[in-house]
Parts: sequence; C-alpha cells; structure tokens
Amino acid sequence: MIRIGIFGATGYTGLELLKLLGRHPAGRIAWLTSENSAGQQFGDIFPVPPALGGHTLIPSAEADCTSVDVVFCCLPHVAAQTHVAAARKVGARAIDLSADFRLRDAATYEKWYGHPHRHADLLAEAVYGLAEVNREAMRKARLIAAPGCYPTSVQLGLIPLLEADLIDTQTLIANAASGVSGAGKQAKVDNLYAEVNDSFKAYGVGGHRHLPEIEQGLNQVAKQPVQLTFVPHLVPMTRGIHSTLYARLKPGVTGADLQALFEQRYAGEPFVDVMPKGSTPQTRSVRGANVCRLAVHQPQGRDTVVVLAVIDNLVKGASGQALQAMNIMFGLAETTGLGAPALLP
Repeated sequence: MIRIGIFGATGYTGLELLKLLGRHPAGRIAWLTSENSAGQQFGDIFPVPPALGGHTLIPSAEADCTSVDVVFCCLPHVAAQTHVAAARKVGARAIDLSADFRLRDAATYEKWYGHPHRHADLLAEAVYGLAEVNREAMRKARLIAAPGCYPTSVQLGLIPLLEADLIDTQTLIANAASGVSGAGKQAKVDNLYAEVNDSFKAYGVGGHRHLPEIEQGLNQVAKQPVQLTFVPHLVPMTRGIHSTLYARLKPGVTGADLQALFEQRYAGEPFVDVMPKGSTPQTRSVRGANVCRLAVHQPQGRDTVVVLAVIDNLVKGASGQALQAMNIMFGLAETTGLGAPALLP
C-alpha cells in the first residue's frame, strides 16, 4: 500500500487527483491540505464517495511528510517549493504538479516566473515526468516534475518528427487552445462566465511561461536547440486542450510515411492514441481520460506537416499524468487506476 499526502487538495488538480485515486487499488490517502478550508471534511465541500469525503482537511504546516511514501503537490508555482523540499528532506518522494521543478536552470525559472528559486539545489534531482520520453529515469526518481498541459500536447505531437530528423527545428509553430480550468481555481474577472462565454482569444503572444518548458523538452529530443512560436488561446469550455502544430519538412525529404512514423513511435504507449489517417480529434473524445489523441496531416502533399493533438488539461495534462508517474515510480503497472474512458456525452 502506498501512503499518499496531497498538498492543495481542493484545487482543480487536487480534486481530479483524488477522483483518480478513488479507483486506485494501491493508494491510501493519509492526509489532505487546504489553507482556506482547513478543519472541514472533504466531503462537505465536494460530492465524493465516503471513503474520500471523510478526510478532515489540515493546513499545510501540519502535514507530516514522515507519515507518507509520496506527496503530490497541487499548489501554484512558488508555493509548491517549500513543501516539496520538506518532503524530500525527510525522505518522502514527491510529485510536483506546479512549474517549480520543470525547468533545469534556476535563472530561466526566475526570468519566466518572476521569483528566485528557493530550492534550486533540487533541480538536478528532479526528473521531468513525460513518460513517453523519460520513463526509465522516472523509475528511479525521488522527485518528479509533472509536465504542464500545453507542453504535454505540443511535445507529444512533435516528438516523432524530431526524432526522425524530418523537420526544420527553427520554424516550429504551435497554436493551442485551452478551457478555462487551465487557469486554476481562482477568482479573476477574465475567468468569469460573462467574460469568457461566446468569445475566443489569444493570450501570452509575446511570451508564455510554458514556452521554455516546451523548448527544453524539444531540445532534448532533437539533440539541438529548437525555436518554437507558441500562441495559446482561451476557448469557452471547462476542460480540454487542442493544439495545432506546424512543422516544415527539411529540403529533400519526400515520400515519408508520416502516419506510419507516428503509429510506430507510439505503438507501445498506453496513453497516446494515433488516430487513423485523415482524422481530426476532438477535445470531447478525451474528456476525463488520461489520453493524448494525435492526428498527422500533410495538406496538399506540400512541405508543411500539421499535427493535431488533444488532451484533457486536468488529466493527461496534470493529475492523470502525475498518477501515471507515481505508478512508474513505485513499479506498478502504468495504467493502474487510469483505465477510465472519456466522459461522453
């Protein structure tokens, strides 16, 4: 039995993680934290089964990391650092869902997140938790940085092309749209129903925080620096990400069977679904599931490849991927607790 503590249990990623753990045969919740709801039972706040609802929420300062095997940190960046460091200090493993341990360079983190990294000594220990690339390193990890939602969809969509050295690494483009839950559970005017409904907008065009994370991962795969133009958008739905990726084939690359390339690359991956040729995946087809669905196109047979990638930002883009990481870390079947299909209709 794996004893689990969750920092930030009442946020969207914490709640999603608890729903997934409710189906996990090897996980046992030891404690849940919440600063705003401390003292209340979890079931008084969210309609969950009694086994989960009976936990009394505690402040993060009262969490005993010596009583658990692993902590999930579902807190915003900066806030997560202290608790991850506390867990590691007493020997508990940690899976962080914030951005605090994704970037390998502390100066890059400070540039994009506006805060010095308080525990930069742990960056070398952190393993980036994209299983489709780093599975072997994750098996031995004591600290895993769960990838961001946009970075998951973009990287999975471009990895086969970069590994095969088929595309120009300096002209990559990602247009990606996310539901409003991607902004987290916070009171902001921009997230109000009346502000979001019946509208579609780009944001972070001049530079989004996920860009260095994406480029870091793509650099690793390509074994050279890449340049990505990344434009995120907000779409009026609760959850889901749709990324449309553009890559230019290198001069002289002709006749490549891109469909076969993607199918072969992800043939053994339980949570990547390469759709049949000509398909166009929809976000509704992955809602609630720990799956990335991909489709690859070469419009008019020209030199531009278009990859379509969809995920649920709260599952494969966050909590599901974090649970997948725990399974790998503890030597369990990777699919344990993650077999639920998408929520339809």
